[in-house]
Amino acid sequence: MEHFGFLFAAYSIIFAAIFLYVIFIWRRQVALDAQLRALETKLAALSNAPALQQDALQSESHSKT
Repeated sequence: MEHFGFLFAAYSIIFAAIFLYVIFIWRRQVALDAQLRALETKLAALSNAPALQQDALQSESHSKT
């Protein structure tokens, strides 16, 4: 048990490295989630835009007749 200090230091370094890695991955995941939400919003806007344009054209043509 004379090298207990080295064992403790090694485990401390490993746990610190794992903790920092988890924090890094977590922050990256939050950024990816934000980008995904932004892309979903843009996609929904683009998907709805042609439908809105068609509705406007149809209502415009019905009002003229």
